Amino acid sequence: MKKIAALSAILANPAQTQSQFNAAVSDYQEIVKGRLGIPFDDKKAAAISIIAYAEEDIIIQFTDRLSAIDGVSVNTAIY
Repeated sequence: MKKIAALSAILANPAQTQSQFNAAVSDYQEIVKGRLGIPFDDKKAAAISIIAYAEEDIIIQFTDRLSAIDGVSVNTAIY
């Protein structure tokens, strides 16, 4: 059964992590329903929210892929 997921990610030093992060999101584009990114230039960080809709195991794979990137911290809520 498909579920709704809200992923919250913090990218430390986005200049180094953003390209890997975007590649991972692109690989899961079929489940991503919305995305919002806010840069914090003074902190050299970015906050990104992603809404996904997929089977729970796919959401977990997506979360694990993002979390595996150095400098990226991810929390996910699944409903």
